[in-house]
Amino acid sequence: MNLKSIFAICFIAVFAWSCKNDSKEPVKDDTTEKVAGEFDFNVEQFADIKILRYQISGWDNLSLKEQKLVYYLTQAGLAGRDIMWDQNYRHNLKIRKALENVYSNYSGDKTSKDWMAFEEYLKRVWFSNGIHHHYSNDKLKPAFSKDYLNELLKVTSTKLDGVAFDVIFNDEDSKKVNQAKGVDNVALSAVNFYGPNVTNADVEKFYGAKKSPNPNQPLSYGLNSQLVKEDGVLKERVYKSGGLYGSAIDEIVKWLEKAQGVAENKAQGDALGLLIQYYKTGDLQTWDDYNVAWTAATEGNVDYINSFIEVYNDPLGYRGSYETIVQINDFEMSKRMKVLSDNAQWFEDNSPLMDEHKKDSVVGVTYKVVAVAGEAGDASPSTPIGVNLPNANWIRKEVGSKSVSLGNIIEAYANSKGSGRLKEFVHDEEELQLEEKYGQLADKLHTALHEVIGHASGQLNPGVGETKETLKNYASTLEEGRADLVGLYYLYDSKLQDLGLVDDWKSVGKAAYDGYIRNGLMTQLVRLNLGDDVEEAHMRNRQWVSAWVFEKGKADNVIEKVTRDGKTYFNINDYDKLHELFGQLLRETQRIKSEGDYAAVEALVEGYGVKVDQAIHAEVLKRNEAYPDPPYSGFVNPVLVPEMDENGEITAIKVTQPAGFPEQMLEYSKTYNFLPEVN
Repeated sequence: MNLKSIFAICFIAVFAWSCKNDSKEPVKDDTTEKVAGEFDFNVEQFADIKILRYQISGWDNLSLKEQKLVYYLTQAGLAGRDIMWDQNYRHNLKIRKALENVYSNYSGDKTSKDWMAFEEYLKRVWFSNGIHHHYSNDKLKPAFSKDYLNELLKVTSTKLDGVAFDVIFNDEDSKKVNQAKGVDNVALSAVNFYGPNVTNADVEKFYGAKKSPNPNQPLSYGLNSQLVKEDGVLKERVYKSGGLYGSAIDEIVKWLEKAQGVAENKAQGDALGLLIQYYKTGDLQTWDDYNVAWTAATEGNVDYINSFIEVYNDPLGYRGSYETIVQINDFEMSKRMKVLSDNAQWFEDNSPLMDEHKKDSVVGVTYKVVAVAGEAGDASPSTPIGVNLPNANWIRKEVGSKSVSLGNIIEAYANSKGSGRLKEFVHDEEELQLEEKYGQLADKLHTALHEVIGHASGQLNPGVGETKETLKNYASTLEEGRADLVGLYYLYDSKLQDLGLVDDWKSVGKAAYDGYIRNGLMTQLVRLNLGDDVEEAHMRNRQWVSAWVFEKGKADNVIEKVTRDGKTYFNINDYDKLHELFGQLLRETQRIKSEGDYAAVEALVEGYGVKVDQAIHAEVLKRNEAYPDPPYSGFVNPVLVPEMDENGEITAIKVTQPAGFPEQMLEYSKTYNFLPEVN
């Protein structure tokens, strides 16, 4: 089977970011190809969410020692699960425990409208790891009353009072992450990275005074701590053994030490040792040492992501959310995809960037397709489909990075029921045929180019600080848009055909451009309530990229806004010129990053990425009503069940599936409850 055919079978037509990023299944037209089989990928559906399950492909090919490694790593990940809940909001754990007690012990009428509303609310809280929507950041609104909840609490002898009770119903802490312009983003964000009375100015002053021992290798200050004021003095509460979240971190360390004992090779074991040391000490130099070692440890069947990593939940981009993904290498598919990482220098040399912003030597870029064996924290239940790490620019430049596509997650999306929105939003039959024939391949390649080439490309000018310092609250969306643009630029390039990745590069490129513009200007709006601004970093970047090229191409009618039968469509008239525009915007976004130009990134994002055309938004929501498939999906995890001999030694590990979403959430809360008291 040729490469193109393999892609078409294995990958869903979704466009993702990640680093981890929007790999959180962005809205995309349904053109997925079903794969026959008895496995049921669908679990249940509620509100705007669909719950799926996935298979661990390649599990039986692992040795028992390798299976033990996977098991220990998944246990380590789940041990820190409650950290993510507390990071998301200071009252989340108290609320969750109360709601779960009600759910488990209520024996009254479970057919009433109020109970069903309570049940749906709890499921939404579970899915979001807290009381704020996992994507929009808006506080979830219950469809039951205070009186009903009080009644449930009373009859189940459950305690939930004070602020933790009131906040479910009032307007306090309404946004988990507030990215609005001209406000104090820290003060107005409910995320639990900062203590009361801490402001934007406090954060910038506190970290502005910190200097890394080696300015060419800046430490990730703020990544693993909470910043609070004590008697008016700013102080970090570090996540470590004996520090904040110490009880859960000690449990993580216990399982990581077991994993280190069955490491596949010395490089992997050494990296795990540094991660353990980092958890014990909270030392950021150790974190960098670990990332260097982890990036270089590329051999073996098993790999993982574990710790405080992505900074999207911090309005100022300092603090990392807890997340873990445990993965098994798909050697055959990874081998086929190796052509991209092998040619990373060609892509860098031939990009439209200014010469001073190009890397002379792109080093250490690896790309693999993997099967997920378990996820936790910010990666679950809503998961990325692609990841590129580490995030430190200097490590990317000097050591390299790892990029992965989560193949079995993508397969699960492809085999779940689709929405059928495509015909509603394409402009004409030609666009429909391009999407149906080339859309899956185009999206897969875009994800790969985004992760492997995009995030590894470009460099900062000498003396320019990290983007979280220079671009502040716009750093994340600028980086994701920049990586998107790298992918878009090269998707319409004959080099892909020269490398054997496509049979018809122009058709693949056209399908990619059609899908991106359609999504960026229209279909992703199904995720917003009418009247909302765009706040999530990846939605913003898709909109500002699409809106910028639409506006800049108006004189030549590159993209035409068409109204037909009261419906709006966006039709690309000139793909060659659109390719040039993507190149121009890529050059500018890299300049902004390289020079740390805050005024320019603010103008770009606020001018093109935040405000929504309300007429189009209302129209999109109305047209979407015919397609009830939810805009968001997430997963339950397979359950790894060890079998023991009389000496307590593991003799086998079986893969099972949970009975359902509530059952897994309750089991997790019971088994991995390592933060009984968090202040």
